[in-house]
Formats: sequence, structure tokens, C-alpha cells
Amino acid sequence: MDRQIDNAKVAAGTKTGAKQSSYRSGHLMCRTPLWGVAGFLGCAYFAWVSFSRVTRGNYEWPHDFWTAATYVVWILLLAGLALDTRCLRERVFFGLLVVNFVVGCGLTLWSNVPSADVRIARIGTGALWAVAALMSLTTLGSAAELRKKGAS
Repeated sequence: MDRQIDNAKVAAGTKTGAKQSSYRSGHLMCRTPLWGVAGFLGCAYFAWVSFSRVTRGNYEWPHDFWTAATYVVWILLLAGLALDTRCLRERVFFGLLVVNFVVGCGLTLWSNVPSADVRIARIGTGALWAVAALMSLTTLGSAAELRKKGAS
């Protein structure tokens, strides 16, 4: 039904000479290099934070309601973004972030988590942040390709 409505709008726009400028590509980050760079910087920062806490021996984790609620909001937002895009690179990027936030939420809800488990989780989430940072860089080359396709 939606496809029929979209086709009717496109047909009406071509008859009147109006140009449709709606979002149809299925790419959220690949449309502009800014998002790939921002994703890289954000994820690289969080990887650095995770690994620096491990090197300092800081294995504490917050266990309050607001932290858990914040994790749930981020999980829902990132899952929505992962489902909204049709680009495999972006789905992998958002999927890595979802996994990271699910681990964080789980540790927040687990009130008596042993320090050894927090250390392992910090190393694992740091690695996930680093992989997500690199994954966000894969979207940079796609922005130029999408602009070329849009211009032609």
C-alpha cells in the first residue's frame, strides 16, 4: 500500500515537473562522511575509556535505576536504527553498539557482579567499541558513491 502511494506521488511529481527529494536510499550514515567520522570518534573515545579503566584497575559499575533506564533507551534507539537501514555496513555498526549496550545494561542490573567479570566485560566492550569505530570508517567511501549515483 505504501509503495503504491509513493509511486503515485512520484508519478504526480513527474507530471507537474516537481522534483521529489525524499529519503529512499536506506543509508543513514553513508549519505555523508560526517556521520562516519563522528561514529569513529565517539566509538574510539569509548574504547579508550574502557581500556583506560582496565589499566587503572577501575572495575566498578553503576547499579542504579537511571543508568539502566538510559541503557534501555539507547538499546531501543540503536535497534530501531539497525532495522531502519538496508546497508549491511550500517547494520553491523548499529548491531555492535546494541550488543555493547546490552552488556552494559546487564552489568547494571546485576548488582553483585564480581570484579573479575567486570574486568572481562570492560575488555570485551572496549574491543567492541574499537571494532565499531573501524566499522564506522567503512561508511566513508560509500558517501562519495551515493553522491555520484544521486547526481546521475
